[in-house]
Amino acid sequence: MNNLTQKQKDFFESLKELYASRALPSYDNIKKTLNYKSKNSIRQYIEALKKENLIVELESNLYINPSELGAKLVSSYVKAGFASIMDDKIEKRISMDELLNINSPSTFVFRVSGDSMCEVGILDGDYVIIKKTPEANFGDVVLAIVDDEFTLKTYKKDNKGVYLQPENKDYPIIRPKNSLSIFGVALGITRKIK
Repeated sequence: MNNLTQKQKDFFESLKELYASRALPSYDNIKKTLNYKSKNSIRQYIEALKKENLIVELESNLYINPSELGAKLVSSYVKAGFASIMDDKIEKRISMDELLNINSPSTFVFRVSGDSMCEVGILDGDYVIIKKTPEANFGDVVLAIVDDEFTLKTYKKDNKGVYLQPENKDYPIIRPKNSLSIFGVALGITRKIK
């Protein structure tokens, strides 16, 4: 962030607010919501943020590195059973990277669209944390590029070769017609409670 101008930093803060409000930041959405007159200036800001590894761009949508989406970690546990008194001492500020025990600038948050992974608890509208890596183990939930399209599925292999397994019995498995590559591996999810 030290290499960014104040305007670029302000732009990034606005992007984070858009993302938090569940509005997926795209060029058109940014131009309309943040009242920018030109897509050219938006592009310049985005290029600067990409160089700092703060965002990644896929299919004209922007996804934010979760280390920039920090939250306060409270030292007490929250009981889901009987009510108890909670000590609300704030221990420290924690990022998603730290929470998931990773230490990598190549980790990004993507919004899930659809219900093809609902049987493993990944629901429409969830935010999935992806560590960018071209390698995955069979059984990992991955963000894959199959025949030039992105999809979130379980990475599997059988006697016919590698394939992508939806975690919803209503969807068929996906076998690549031409190509399949791994963009990254899912580390965790987060969702807003409505």
